[in-house]
Amino acid sequence: MTRLHDLTALEQAAAVRSGEVSPTELVTHCLRRIEALDAGLGAFITVTPERALAAAAQAERRLRAGGELPPLLGVPTAIKDLTSTAGVRTTFGSRVTADHVPTVDDAVVTRLAAAGTLSVGKTNTPEFGFPGYTDNDVVGPARCPWDPTLLAGGSSGGAAVAVAAGLVPVAHGSDGGGSIRIPASVNGLVGLKPTRGRVSNAPLGSEVTGLVTHGPLARTVRDAAAVLDAMAGPEVGDPWWAPPLPPGETFLAAADRPPGRLRIAVFTESPMPDAVLEPEIVTALDDAAGLLAELGHDVEEAPPSLLGPEVLPAFERVWALSGATLQVPEGRVGELRPLTRELRARGLALSARDALESLATLRAVSRRFLRATAGFDVLLAPVTTMTARPIGWFDADGDGAADFARNERYAAFPALSNITGQPAVSLPLHRTAAGLPVGSMLVGRPADEATLIALSAQLEQARPWASRHPAAWGSAAG
Repeated sequence: MTRLHDLTALEQAAAVRSGEVSPTELVTHCLRRIEALDAGLGAFITVTPERALAAAAQAERRLRAGGELPPLLGVPTAIKDLTSTAGVRTTFGSRVTADHVPTVDDAVVTRLAAAGTLSVGKTNTPEFGFPGYTDNDVVGPARCPWDPTLLAGGSSGGAAVAVAAGLVPVAHGSDGGGSIRIPASVNGLVGLKPTRGRVSNAPLGSEVTGLVTHGPLARTVRDAAAVLDAMAGPEVGDPWWAPPLPPGETFLAAADRPPGRLRIAVFTESPMPDAVLEPEIVTALDDAAGLLAELGHDVEEAPPSLLGPEVLPAFERVWALSGATLQVPEGRVGELRPLTRELRARGLALSARDALESLATLRAVSRRFLRATAGFDVLLAPVTTMTARPIGWFDADGDGAADFARNERYAAFPALSNITGQPAVSLPLHRTAAGLPVGSMLVGRPADEATLIALSAQLEQARPWASRHPAAWGSAAG
């Protein structure tokens, strides 16, 4: 028997249009599953049933009125709690801002609503999104539904858990150094970080570093592409924007066409000079390379020595810049978690010269790297160096600097595409002997999400994953 959460987002949208199911039924189903399951998973910080049901009723009125309908009308989703939502508590994962209620929506929230999606709440995120795992002093950790003793990754960990456990079909995430792709890998999902400027950070998102963008977490490539279509587009005043698709083209359409024969480079050089891959990660990477070759692509090793020793220290300083701008009253700094305090202190200690030179270094590295890899259509790389980490592995000793160092070793690869601005996706192509997901990362040419999506869809067709679910999926709450 097919249950409502077995349907993909696009299937739900089609069922709403045909009258097989109502938006209220979909939202009620999601809320019921959240109530039954989320206490043991930590996907959500705030759930908004009244707002979601009111939006569902409005969607039903729109259906009855007829006329042109948005593509995802009636599909439930959730917004990461780093992203402002007017009238809804937005904690940024911190007890210092636990009562913050924005007066404006971020542009991506407005675009998702315009596409017809219905948000049921705000998903769990670490304090101000700094680490590659999700835990905080507001609601605690986001737990991997495949093994709740493990962290769900971050910083979009709550979003990934919500999708992987069937609480919502798709969710919004954001990514400044792997924060969509890491939890996608850990939880067995498609996690797509678009190219820089594809999705606007307006009106309040940080534009200084150019590292952060919004993107989707989904069970299928087609769902991820459809949500990217909903998110994409610049806002007036954006400092950069990706070139639009040709007239009439969509990212969803790209998922339905063959990618052609591509030249793909396996890339295992990291800004972390001593990064070591666990055997299970090596197996996953080799398996993905073999599958790509079987599908007819030209797979080869990337040229060596594409990154210099200047990359890591420059990235560390630029990452800490965000800590310098935190709106935290001096009297409450002690309430921040050790990692946040550490990065805030590092950011405030930077001179203007150090900050600007670090930004310039990353721009120079980006240009050099993009030129050196311009002959390849796609790069294949690990997402993380290790499988999912146990709860407490990063921060049990309370040392912020050590926590940051562990994050760097764990997530030694994904930040490079934030530096270069390239689109990148994590695909759930591998399972460990214990059944835990391990993602493989594909990185595309700048502004070429279309090729990345077409290739991802080809891989999904060759090795389908959407029907693989953790135990929570079959809960009686469904």
